[in-house]
Amino acid sequence: MTERTEVQVRPGVEADLDALTDLYNHYVRETPITFDTVAFTAEERRPWLLSHPEDGPYRLMVARDAGSQEILGYTTSSPYRAKPAYSTSVEATIYVAPHAGGRGIGTLLYTALFEALADEDLHRAYAGIALPNEASTRLHEHFGFRHIGTHREVGRKFGRYWDVAWHEKEL
Repeated sequence: MTERTEVQVRPGVEADLDALTDLYNHYVRETPITFDTVAFTAEERRPWLLSHPEDGPYRLMVARDAGSQEILGYTTSSPYRAKPAYSTSVEATIYVAPHAGGRGIGTLLYTALFEALADEDLHRAYAGIALPNEASTRLHEHFGFRHIGTHREVGRKFGRYWDVAWHEKEL
């Protein structure tokens, strides 16, 4: 029987920056899940963190182990595109620590994110999923995202091209 630890989800704060940077850099270095190709320093990631305040449509939610305080994952809502007419749309992203997958962390994070966004002036959320990624596809479908199209071979990383499936959710 595996020991189940309590997980707390809360808004991300500046004290989380090093752990969040380390978690993201794992995906930069080891996977095609993000199309960033060079790892970041915490200082380079600071503007990203600061662009997700505790209120408003652009949020950062963090899941952490209640005992060890270890960051187990995070989710964000970010501007979908920079032009003003897109202001009621967000792009949702989620990253779970590699050793924490399959524990419901993604579900906890998205539940908290979409609850936090419920009173915001938002109309749609979009998510791009580099393929293949069955776990992410299942998570997004669980939250009501539907597939709206696939950009074929849109990104090149690790010497090959990757497709990105786009999903949308009504908010």
